Amino acid sequence: MAPAASDWISLEEAAQILSAANISFRPATIGAWARAGKVQSIKLGGRRFVRRGEIRALITPPRRVRAADLQPGLFEDLGG
Repeated sequence: MAPAASDWISLEEAAQILSAANISFRPATIGAWARAGKVQSIKLGGRRFVRRGEIRALITPPRRVRAADLQPGLFEDLGG
């Protein structure tokens, strides 16, 4: 399924999303990530657009796993 047009945002909008989360990057930096393939992008009419979901994923906190949910004995070989 192809992404909807609203899934693509300008580099400026991407910088604003990051800025709202107190992460400051210039649109040019995000454009460099896109050209390097670090985030998916398209270029239309001389302007580059990135996926909104990929930018939001940059500010999503890492998922934490409770120790009780780990497989029993998983870390027994580490010793201490």
